[in-house]
This record gives sequence, C-alpha cells and structure tokens, in this order.
Amino acid sequence: MRTVQSLVGAFVVSLLAVSAAPAQQNQMSFFATSVGSGMGANLGGLAGADKHCQTLAMAAGAGNRTWRAYLSTQGAGAVNARDRIGKGPWRNAKGVVIAQSVDDLHGAKANLAKETILTEKGQPVKGRGDTPNEHDTLTGSQMNGTAYTDNMDHTCNNWTSSSTGSAQLGHSDRMGLSDTVEARSWNSSHPSKGCSQQNLASTGGAGLFYCFATN
Repeated sequence: MRTVQSLVGAFVVSLLAVSAAPAQQNQMSFFATSVGSGMGANLGGLAGADKHCQTLAMAAGAGNRTWRAYLSTQGAGAVNARDRIGKGPWRNAKGVVIAQSVDDLHGAKANLAKETILTEKGQPVKGRGDTPNEHDTLTGSQMNGTAYTDNMDHTCNNWTSSSTGSAQLGHSDRMGLSDTVEARSWNSSHPSKGCSQQNLASTGGAGLFYCFATN
C-alpha cells in the first residue's frame, strides 16, 4: 500500500513540475537570444530580427506574445530601440522582473546582470571568464536606448551587413576590460570591429541580441 501511495505521490509531483514549467515560461517577456542569425550582424533588418525573436520565443513556449528585437536603426526613418519594445514590466525566463518601465530599463532601477539577463532557455549568456565569451550584444543604441544621429555606422547598415560597417554593442554580463560606465553598460559599451560573425567573435560576441515582448 505504501509503495502505491509513494508512486502516486511521485506522479503528482511530476505533473505539478511539468505544468509549472510552461506557466513560468509564459511569464517571460524578455530574453537574450541563445543564438544569432549565423551571419554576423546581418539579421535581415528589423523584420528579420523580430522574426528571430518570435521563433525562439515560440520554441520556449512564449510564442503567444508579440516580440520585438531591441535594436535601433539610422538614417531616414531611424528607429529608437526603446520605442519598439512596449511599456513593461518585463520578466526573464525565470519570472524575475528586470524592469517595470522603459525609463527604469534605461536607468539605475534596472535589474540587469549576468544572473538576470537570461536566454529564452533560462540560461545566462556566457561572459567574461567563460569559454567562449559571448557577452557582446547587438543594439546599435546609445545608453538611453536611442539611435545614433551622426554619420558613422552603428548598426551594420541597419542590420543588413555581414561585412563592412560596425555595430554598437552592449555587455550582457555588465563587465568589461575596465570598471567604467561604458564597460558595465548592458546596451552601449563599444563598437564592433566589423559586421561578420568572425568580427563579432573577435571581441567576445556571437551576434546575439535582446528580445522584448510588447504585450
């Protein structure tokens, strides 16, 4: 009898664990992509990047939301990353709130660190001290989440180039070569050395970027 009760109890616990996982995953409204496009900073423009976010979210059980890549563009019709991600609040794959609003996201109240900037799979991005380091994250943005307005390329030709150009990068682990505001920035640390997959890998990147649910 005790054996039967034990088996039933274990079965119930297993069911609860399985049912809890999708529920927690469905809370997710922010993640760093676990993989990039494979073509460096050529993401197929904003539309291609958004589709990548949606695809990864769907595989993780959060495809019921509308996902947008945290990326700015330049030139005519320039887009600010901060203006395309909804109003918040946003939760990572473990249900932890990383920011309540757009202003909080770009200010001191943001709960952003290696432990909270998780992929859609609920894993931290490899950073300094890990092999390989993949903390360089594509954003094309200034620290306040807006696009650059100068004549330099900060977006690898608006996310369509895997050769010439450069992209502004953030550090997903909030760590760099020095203890400066830039090195600790999650969205605007330094420019890339180029737009190819090899260029991005040379400074500690893999073509990853951030995704936010707008609803």
